[in-house]
Amino acid sequence: MQDAVIVAARRTPTGKRDGVLSGIHPADLSALVLEDIVATTGIDAGLVEDVIWGCVTQAGEQTGDIARTAALSAGFPESVTGVTVDRQCGSSQQAVHFAAAGIVSGQYDIAIAGGVESMSRNPMGSSSQGKSPYGEKFSARYDGARPNQGIGAEMIAEQWGFSREQLDSFALESHAKAQAATEAGRFESQIIPVETEHGTVTKDEGIRAGGTLEKLAKLPTVFKEDGVIHAGNASQISDGSAALLMMNGDRAKELGLKPLARVHTAVLAGADPKIMLTAPIPATQKALERSGLSIDDIGVFEVNEAFAPVPLAWLNDLGADASRLNPNGGAIAMGHPLGGSGARLMTTMLHHMQDNGIRYGLQTMCEGGGQANATILELL
Repeated sequence: MQDAVIVAARRTPTGKRDGVLSGIHPADLSALVLEDIVATTGIDAGLVEDVIWGCVTQAGEQTGDIARTAALSAGFPESVTGVTVDRQCGSSQQAVHFAAAGIVSGQYDIAIAGGVESMSRNPMGSSSQGKSPYGEKFSARYDGARPNQGIGAEMIAEQWGFSREQLDSFALESHAKAQAATEAGRFESQIIPVETEHGTVTKDEGIRAGGTLEKLAKLPTVFKEDGVIHAGNASQISDGSAALLMMNGDRAKELGLKPLARVHTAVLAGADPKIMLTAPIPATQKALERSGLSIDDIGVFEVNEAFAPVPLAWLNDLGADASRLNPNGGAIAMGHPLGGSGARLMTTMLHHMQDNGIRYGLQTMCEGGGQANATILELL
């Protein structure tokens, strides 16, 4: 059986809502990483058999199969196809899973997996056109509930007993770690400089240094008046794109490309769609069971910081080494461009594994509908 290996992983900086990347059409933002993947590896773009691209808000500029539009915008031959994936926040992580499955099964030799979201230009929820995605049967099953991720975060905080101060401390640590990684140049090998009307952008825009618990305590809660979730301990609305070039090991050898890692294990899990955000816990347990690895075998964990309670509940239930969790910060500091986040997390994790000689890394993220992907990479 063929292995699915990753030979390159790159991303744009992440921009804030209405920030430095907001002037770029999402197909063009996608094209930047596709162009870069080809340029940095020297691969003939015509060898790519499919571009599998995550995108959540498939409305406006992000409609019409943006994967295909992005490939054509990047100058790829017209023979290169594209397919757009929506597994909510895990869309581009799922794109990696689909690419890996296609490679292992022999449907592809070479594919690019990744994703994009321009949340400035395509506001979250705009694809619903004001209509509910939940019909009568869903409502009957869940007693009329209309799942809301922010309320789900509040439910986690209550059920796991997290205080606002604990959540805010985690958020400040995310910013501090991301700032330290930026200052140390740890993101330079993964970030593509982007030319904009504001100049050349080379750093994630949302990282804030110098925050304090006192400042965060002044922010109003968003989902419950007496709640604990606010803008400071939740992921940022962002713009960004990321991509990974994947192929089978034999093809990499033929092309003279060095595999960086292989997709060791790729699983899914589902949980309660009302609380919505807890599935990373069973997804991780499933990935470890299927891989035959223990939690202590994993040298780095990327658990998406959709809201601070999500990784904290994961850490509580898995008993992982906290120092290995999101070591370079997470979405609270670096932003969460929905359809591009899975590929961004994987790119950051893979580069961290390379820089530190870490054999195994595990990534997971909560997703709409109470789902989660979990992926274990093995460094080669």
